[in-house]
Amino acid sequence: MNTPARLAGFAGVAAVVFGIALLAGRVVGPVDVEEPTAHDAHQSSDAGTTTEIPGGLMTSQDGYTLTLDRAEAPAGSAVPVSFTITGPDGAPVTSYDVQHEKQLHLIAVRRDFSGFQHVHPTLDGGTWSTDLALTPGSWRLFADFKATGGEALTLGTDLAVDGVYEAAPATEESRTTTVDGYQVTLDGDLSAGADAMLTLSVSKDGRPVTDLQPYLGAYGHLVALRGGDLAYLHVHPDGEPGDGTTAPGPDVVFHTAVPSAGTYHLYLDFQHDGVVRTAAFTVTAGGTGESRPQEHGESSGHAH
Repeated sequence: MNTPARLAGFAGVAAVVFGIALLAGRVVGPVDVEEPTAHDAHQSSDAGTTTEIPGGLMTSQDGYTLTLDRAEAPAGSAVPVSFTITGPDGAPVTSYDVQHEKQLHLIAVRRDFSGFQHVHPTLDGGTWSTDLALTPGSWRLFADFKATGGEALTLGTDLAVDGVYEAAPATEESRTTTVDGYQVTLDGDLSAGADAMLTLSVSKDGRPVTDLQPYLGAYGHLVALRGGDLAYLHVHPDGEPGDGTTAPGPDVVFHTAVPSAGTYHLYLDFQHDGVVRTAAFTVTAGGTGESRPQEHGESSGHAH
C-alpha cells in the first residue's frame, strides 16, 4: 500500500475511534467533574424546590470532616460516643454558632430505621461527647452544625455496633402513630422537587393537645430520611412560640421539599408535660407533581 493510501486509512480509523469516544463521553459524562457542594438540608417554611444535594451523605464537605473516635461500639443503653469536626485548616473546630438553641445537633439512626435519637453532645477542647442507646447493627450518625464563619452543614458517618443483629421488618406506609399515649397524625403529600405542606396533629385520650411546649425554640422538629441512602432533610415548622400567631397545637405545620421520589421516614420531636417524645412515620413521595399512591381501601382525601 502506498503512503497516501496508508494515511487515508489511518485517518478513517482515527475518525471512527474519535466518534466512539465522543459517544461514550456523552453517555458516561465527563470524568473530571467537581463534586457538587451541599449545604445541609435545613429549609425554612418558605423553602421551595432546591437543586442542592441532601445533607448527611458525606463525611467531608466544604473542608469540614466528621471523625468518630471509634468506628465501632458495644451495644447498651448508655454507650459513650465521641467525635471531632475538623475545619479547612485541619484542626478541630472549637467555635460554633448556636442554631435552634444548640451548637450542634446529633441524630443517630439505625440503618433499618428501627432506632432514632436526637441528642445534643457537649464540647470539650474540640471533642464532642454524648451517650447513645445502641442496639447491634449499623447506625448512621448525622452532625448538624454551623462552624463560626462557615456555612450550615450536615455531615454523616457510620457506627458499627457489636452484637447479634436482628433486622427489623420493613416498615409500610404509616400516617398515624401512637407514642406514650399520644396519637399523632400526618396530613399532606410529598412530591419530588415540589414544595409540600405537612400538618402533624397531636392528640391524647381523644382530645387535641393545645398546650404543646417549646422545644429548641419551636413546637416541633421534623427529620426526614430517604430510604436506602438515608439522605437527610431537617425542617422546622411555620411560626415560632410567642410570635402572636402560632398556636401551641394541636397542629404543627411544615413546608418542605424532598429531592427525589421514593420512601421517606419522618420523625417528629414534640414536647408536652415536660417530656420530649418522637413520633415516627413512613411516607411515599411521588415524582414531580405527583401525589402519593393510595393504599388499598383509602379514600381520595388526606388521612387524618
